[in-house]
Amino acid sequence: PVLFDFILFFSECSCCCCCTVNLPVWDNTGSGSESESESDTFECPLVVTMRPIPSALLDAAVNVTHLNPLAHGAPVHIGDPAFLGIQDLSKPDYGECVDLQTGDVTVFWACGVTAIEAILSSKPSINPPSESTNLTTSEFIPRCFLISHNPLLYSLASQRAVNKIRKMEKIIGEDPGQRGIKALFVEDELLLSCLALSHASSVAITTGFPTHYMYSPPDETDGPPGAIAMASMLLSLGKKVTIITDRRAVNLNRDIINECVKKGILKTTVPLVTFEDCGADSALQFLCHNGDPKYPRFDHLVAIERSGRAADGNYYNMRGINIKHLVDPIDDLFIAAKNIPGIMTTGIGDGGNELGMGKLKDKVKAFMTNGKLIACDVPADYAITAGVSNWGGYALTCGLYLLNSCPSHRRYLTRGLLQPINKEEQFQDWASNLPSVIKEELLLAKLMSLGVRSGKTGHLAMEVDGLTFHPTHSDIITRLLKVTHDE
Repeated sequence: PVLFDFILFFSECSCCCCCTVNLPVWDNTGSGSESESESDTFECPLVVTMRPIPSALLDAAVNVTHLNPLAHGAPVHIGDPAFLGIQDLSKPDYGECVDLQTGDVTVFWACGVTAIEAILSSKPSINPPSESTNLTTSEFIPRCFLISHNPLLYSLASQRAVNKIRKMEKIIGEDPGQRGIKALFVEDELLLSCLALSHASSVAITTGFPTHYMYSPPDETDGPPGAIAMASMLLSLGKKVTIITDRRAVNLNRDIINECVKKGILKTTVPLVTFEDCGADSALQFLCHNGDPKYPRFDHLVAIERSGRAADGNYYNMRGINIKHLVDPIDDLFIAAKNIPGIMTTGIGDGGNELGMGKLKDKVKAFMTNGKLIACDVPADYAITAGVSNWGGYALTCGLYLLNSCPSHRRYLTRGLLQPINKEEQFQDWASNLPSVIKEELLLAKLMSLGVRSGKTGHLAMEVDGLTFHPTHSDIITRLLKVTHDE
């Protein structure tokens, strides 16, 4: 039966401190006529309450409020108010200003006043969306993580998603090539990078390690597959993706990208750019519109198996051979990003001489062969170590899928708005962009046909870093996917 007349009773909440944010509350993106779309749309400013919480109590505050989803639920934002468009905390639209004490973090909850605005401005659908997942079970309780200091930003993810990503971090940390990479391991670098990338809107990825300087091309099979896997998932999640490469490797990388599109490994092509040092502000001009740090082009840079600059300014392979003549100064972008608010960086490596591994340089110098010479001196915010760098790219891809499939994380990403989506269709699209044994084997075969060699041995064969695709790499991919899909 169709209900034409009904009465809605709404109970308002009281707020101690509120700020109005000009964000949509509900956007029905379904097809239909203009009048139908309007009658089924909630649209009004999001109203939030702010309470300062000591940083040590953030997890407790999130957990307690998460258990009340029919009230305010978990926070919709933790950190810099500017992310919500709030420029001055001392001037709330309602209530009184709240003083922050040393160690406090600003935490924002959606306020019931939002619903009043929505009801006044819209003709609501009688059938509200429902969430079948029982979010009150312990594995769905969200955890709070600091992912950026400048600007201050925290993120949320369920304990279930966190546990899965930590399992994947252990898998990729295995060292069948006996490089000693476990000595460089830092827990949760994968998790924090996944969270930061999930919040990003424009990502630049760089790869390329010309270890085989005596061959043409000098590149190795580790790096490009992981970069393509990450690009595929990021594009599926609606993010802009750019690949940065050396000038000498433009044609090679263009061939790789075109083949990936042809084989369906990538759904669409990816812009390919280079960077040159043309002066003191070259990196700033590259990273920001008109060189203005207030308007960055990217909010995350990712380097995977990318030659990293050592303390003496040179670039070394694991044998200690200087390959600087084959490497463009893309490191400068990571150095410049440290001083640009809003740009995060991730480095993925398996030896310590890769871009971003400067965060771990003391460990590299102490534990890796030739470490004192080859250690990369340029740090990333997050340094993911793996037995093979490609594995780090695969794990990061799976981690992004897990986070965006996590109700707690998606609610936080959308500021509690939970825009309606065709879940089955959306999840299928994301799942189709996960790495697979078939896709990675096809890509490795293409690299081999282009003359790209295995890093450790120099073999022109179906191997990466001296490890054959079957059974080693195929097994890692299979295990990562099992963790991703297991209930």
